[in-house]
Amino acid sequence: MKHAINGRFRTAMSGRRNRLALASAAVLAAAASTGVVLTSTGSTESPQTSTVAVADHGSPAAGQAGAATAAPGGTSPDSTAPATTKPATPSQPATTEPAPAASKATRAAPVSSPSKPPAPPESKLLDYRFQAQINGWYCGPAATRIALTVRDKQPSQDAVAADLGTTMSGTNSAHDTTRVLNKIIGTDVYRTTAIPGGAATPAQMDQLQADVVRAVTSGHAVVVNIAGSATDLAGGWHSYPGGHYVTVVGYRDDGRTVKIADPAIPGADSHYWMTTIDLANWVATRGYSS
Repeated sequence: MKHAINGRFRTAMSGRRNRLALASAAVLAAAASTGVVLTSTGSTESPQTSTVAVADHGSPAAGQAGAATAAPGGTSPDSTAPATTKPATPSQPATTEPAPAASKATRAAPVSSPSKPPAPPESKLLDYRFQAQINGWYCGPAATRIALTVRDKQPSQDAVAADLGTTMSGTNSAHDTTRVLNKIIGTDVYRTTAIPGGAATPAQMDQLQADVVRAVTSGHAVVVNIAGSATDLAGGWHSYPGGHYVTVVGYRDDGRTVKIADPAIPGADSHYWMTTIDLANWVATRGYSS
């Protein structure tokens, strides 16, 4: 009996050892697949686990091909999702071309003052073609025509008289000569200046001098409506009590004296020099186109 009991005991123990060995082999196989770490205590109790890293709790860990791969969505269910870091945008290369506003040349450029126009010459004579008036009341058309020849315009005195509205009583005023000069030349440079008093003031004398210099320098003759008497620099006496028109075709001494083409005088005596002061007083009560 003792041998039988011992045999059965050995058989039982042997069977128990076999079952324990099978159980341990199964546990070790599972641990190898699931990442279970077993701590051996030397006893036959169930092994303890220290850490389990499973990719997906909803699927069997053993034998899963994607068990160690992050779950869809880029996060692990057992850990905090790492902050997503966007790839740095490549920095733009620094330009080496300076902005125009920052260039040294721009910053250093001095502010230039407007250049002054050149001073007019001390004297100037215009190239004109003289023609004496063809009747006693055509002084206005004849003086206007002389001024037009400076601009290479040579209409007939009759054509100019028609534009001026000249009658046997003469031409009304310097406003008419200004209008016709601008019309025939095709410009708007001429202006009318009146000297309404019985004598010219110093300011009006200065204005006439400046207007003559400006007009003649720019290549335009001045048509003057005068009345009364005046003496030229050579001592010649010129009297037109009913009114008359003459043409200024040049100046000298910075405009203090002027050259006059007088359509009432034919021949070589048709031009003479006069001071601007005397001419201004001759214009008094009338006006001029410059």
